[in-house]
Amino acid sequence: MANFLFLCVLSIVCTITVASELSPLQDFRVADLTSSNAKQAQDKHFFFSGLHLAGTPMNAFGSSVTPVSVGQTPGLNTLGISLARIDFTLEEGTILVGFMTSNPDNKLISKVLHKGDVFVFPVGLVHFQKNVGSVNAVSISAFSGQNPGLVLVPNTVFRSDPSIANDILAKAFQTDKAVIYQIQGKF
Repeated sequence: MANFLFLCVLSIVCTITVASELSPLQDFRVADLTSSNAKQAQDKHFFFSGLHLAGTPMNAFGSSVTPVSVGQTPGLNTLGISLARIDFTLEEGTILVGFMTSNPDNKLISKVLHKGDVFVFPVGLVHFQKNVGSVNAVSISAFSGQNPGLVLVPNTVFRSDPSIANDILAKAFQTDKAVIYQIQGKF
């Protein structure tokens, strides 16, 4: 009888484990008691207009991002997808893209893209885009999450709150604190 009970409990635990979501759609969820249910859904919850409009590059990286995620289109909630239009200011038409593989290799994989080209960035790897053409460039990005977020490595490292101690940053970047102070001044 004890073995039978153990097997029943084990099968329930295994079933629960198999049925779980392998990759969460959100980092966390704060309950919104005012949110509408499916009976109150409207076409506006599943629609976005604006990817045809050029963004005004305003950030220090020379680009502007127009996101289409759950924040702009609530109907994307739980679908696990989102999009973004990225406008680059310095030039257009030709973009250098790339990503770095994980430690210990840290290999750079890069390619110059032209109109109509597609390049895939593996999830979670540091990547970049740079306009290397002579006119403005526009790209459309698709994400495998409804609200993918954005982690800008320099901002994360040099503008965290509370800040990372300068001696830790100096050691990590193998430089002195004066260089760290100078870099932090840009953020």
